Amino acid sequence: MRRTLRRAAFACLTLMAALVLWHFPYATDDPIRREDAIREFYQFAYSAAVMKDTALAKEATEAKFTYNVQKGVENFVKEHGLQRAKVLEVGSGSGYLQDVVDDYTGLDISKTVAKYYHKPFVAGTATAMPFADNEFDAAWSIWVLEHIPNPEAALAEIRRVVRPGGLLFMQPAWDCKPWAAEGYAARPYSDFGIGGKLIKATIPVRSRLGFWILTTIPNRFLRAPAALMGPTRLHYRRIEPNYREYWQADSDAVNDLDSTEMAMWFESRGDVCLSCAPGVLKFLQMDRPLIIRISNDKKTDPSKTNP
Repeated sequence: MRRTLRRAAFACLTLMAALVLWHFPYATDDPIRREDAIREFYQFAYSAAVMKDTALAKEATEAKFTYNVQKGVENFVKEHGLQRAKVLEVGSGSGYLQDVVDDYTGLDISKTVAKYYHKPFVAGTATAMPFADNEFDAAWSIWVLEHIPNPEAALAEIRRVVRPGGLLFMQPAWDCKPWAAEGYAARPYSDFGIGGKLIKATIPVRSRLGFWILTTIPNRFLRAPAALMGPTRLHYRRIEPNYREYWQADSDAVNDLDSTEMAMWFESRGDVCLSCAPGVLKFLQMDRPLIIRISNDKKTDPSKTNP
């Protein structure tokens, strides 16, 4: 009996370890660029006719109200006295947040959104922004970084253009699912073959909080030592986007990002996470928007970073 219990316990621990390692954020930035495909997709998505009719436009509009995005940004501005600050929005889309502050600049990869702005707008990529060092007092980015193939490059650029002591409000869509691209959660079983049916059948389990805790919390602790030794790389899981059909939210995401991993990236460079729980509790927090204060003695990222 004891031997059977030991074997069962060993099997469970082995399975848990396998799940943790399977969900480890192995990906880091590489030279792969898919910005042409991204630019083409969003220029189409934000064209006047498509903005009225597509599932993407409907999803985006509903999500703004469901998650009260504007209220969150307004609270950030109010709490930190940024109404008259010079602020950049990275991935500004249709510019629905441009009146939250007086001095606003929007940047987006799609040129077609320019018509929605009555404040400064720049068409460009987050990974190579056409702004001077320390040009802005603050920046925010909402549901954008998960769509950038090189998110660490974007973070480095955002950090470059915001002055020392400046503030960031970072709210990507955390924990994007690898099954979103093909709409496994939204489509019926009849749409899929045997393999697809098996993937769809696992989604109720893989979507539960317990599964997230099992696969995410241990990996946060595994990543922590690298961040303690100096500037670290941003780790994430790369996922394949779908630019043909928009089945469900984040069908077009290219990255699965974790908030604590991103907080550690900033903190390893001397910045402060104002929205993070203290000490070890940070590793146990659910994903949430990050409020970051850039270090007063900010330096350009060194060429050598920890893994």
